[in-house]
Amino acid sequence: MPKMKTKKAASKRFKVRSGGSIKRAHATKRHILTKRTTKNKRHLRGMLTISESDKKEIRAMMPYA
Repeated sequence: MPKMKTKKAASKRFKVRSGGSIKRAHATKRHILTKRTTKNKRHLRGMLTISESDKKEIRAMMPYA
């Protein structure tokens, strides 16, 4: 059997923690940040855990993670 391929877009966006949960970054933190307030940018720091409803889809995109 051939190996299953990882969706590279998913592997760049999500990381699997040691406990099995998947983390992601906040949205709207990439560009056009000049119009955003300092407080808003500060609150967008750090990572989030994905919701349980999305977990199955993301696991399917990253079979070896």
